[in-house]
Amino acid sequence: MSSSDPSTTPDAPPRRRKRKDYSLLVLAAGIFLFGAAAAGLYYILQPVTLRIAVGPAGSDDQKLVQALAQTFARDGSSIRLHPITTDGAIESIALLAAKKADLAVARGDLDLPADAQSVAILRKNVVVLWSVAGLPAKGAKKPPASKIKELGDLPGHRVGVIGRTKANVTLLRVILTESGVNPDKVAITQFATNQIAEMARDPTIEAFMAVGPLDSKITIEAIAATAKARGEPKFLPIEVSETLAKKHPLYEAEEIPGSTFSPSPARPEDKIDTVSVNHLIVASKSLSDTAVGGFVRQLFTVRQSLAREVPAAAKIEKPDTDKDAALPAHAGAAAYIDGNERTFLEKYTDYVWGAILVLSGLGSAGAWLRHYFKRDEREQYSEHRDDLLAIISKVRLAESPDELTAMQNEVDGVLRETLDCYDDGAIDEGDLAAIGLVLDQFNHAVADRRIAIGLVVPEPARMRAL
Repeated sequence: MSSSDPSTTPDAPPRRRKRKDYSLLVLAAGIFLFGAAAAGLYYILQPVTLRIAVGPAGSDDQKLVQALAQTFARDGSSIRLHPITTDGAIESIALLAAKKADLAVARGDLDLPADAQSVAILRKNVVVLWSVAGLPAKGAKKPPASKIKELGDLPGHRVGVIGRTKANVTLLRVILTESGVNPDKVAITQFATNQIAEMARDPTIEAFMAVGPLDSKITIEAIAATAKARGEPKFLPIEVSETLAKKHPLYEAEEIPGSTFSPSPARPEDKIDTVSVNHLIVASKSLSDTAVGGFVRQLFTVRQSLAREVPAAAKIEKPDTDKDAALPAHAGAAAYIDGNERTFLEKYTDYVWGAILVLSGLGSAGAWLRHYFKRDEREQYSEHRDDLLAIISKVRLAESPDELTAMQNEVDGVLRETLDCYDDGAIDEGDLAAIGLVLDQFNHAVADRRIAIGLVVPEPARMRAL
């Protein structure tokens, strides 16, 4: 079978160029898919920055959050913090409600957005109530007795409340109401944290209230200042603390141990009942569970080490994950605390399988389209096979070597087009094998016919190769 027929050679370069272009297209598609996957992975593994509103500037809360932000950045954590300093909890809550902050530091009894959920408890603020009896007169053997020995003695008197927030006044009124005292009969005056000395010297103030952690410097300084100016304090227990906590779930019943505020003299002399309110990091329910879970995980990972630098970090606690909690825990925080966090594969398995199914579908669709668009070539292959069978019949009737040579040239052209169909994917290896069987039959027919017409010629080398 001759391969030097000029009529068959011009098609070769375009076919090779077509196959090369197809290979380059497949390579480009592979590079694109790899790049897309790498970009997606890079995006997923990028650190997430959460904006956290906290204030006021210079407060313990602001210092703690700033230390957390620096620690997360230094450790290369997956979650980073961007502190937004505010004038206080009210402004922090407003930024959270306006979606200008992802997290906010605030007390649990403030007017939080409806979708606010707890992420972590920074500390418990306890209520401290005390009264004073006045300084003893010169030469007196006994100090004067306080007129206010319990909450029921407060009507007709004035209470000095430390802190300008309305939440403290609201809390005092709740305590008075639950204790059976009409809050309208108790006068209330608020003082800023830098007005403690002024409050202690005010003779119209006969009882005092502070809300803060047990080791609060403000509370300790206020008790010491009033004791120096007005006499030894008389701490007022909240005997209805258990009942109050049940009726108002945002508050909890607590005890203040003896000597908490001073070992000598002991202040208080013995433990007293009180209530507390959580000081929290809150987030909107819509904030990503993954981001919140990552933040909580990092927070409790660095808590102990950070406590050496910022002692307030040691007070951080996990929020209540019960579904009926007054302020429910964010789903991301609850998943970490309850040990229900999903791994990377668990989170993205659905997407991976979805992508595989999509790619598989696209591959099947591409194969079908390719098969559809190659239908003309498949029909051409069928015609070539039938032509070869017809040529074999003609070989047996050939009367001269020229006729056999012409048939061999014709078969060369059919073979060329058949191989092109295979290269284009129009036929598979099984179809090519079928053509091989037909070619073998053609070769045998040519050899037999040469013998029959008296031409004994060895089998051509090219035919043996086939």
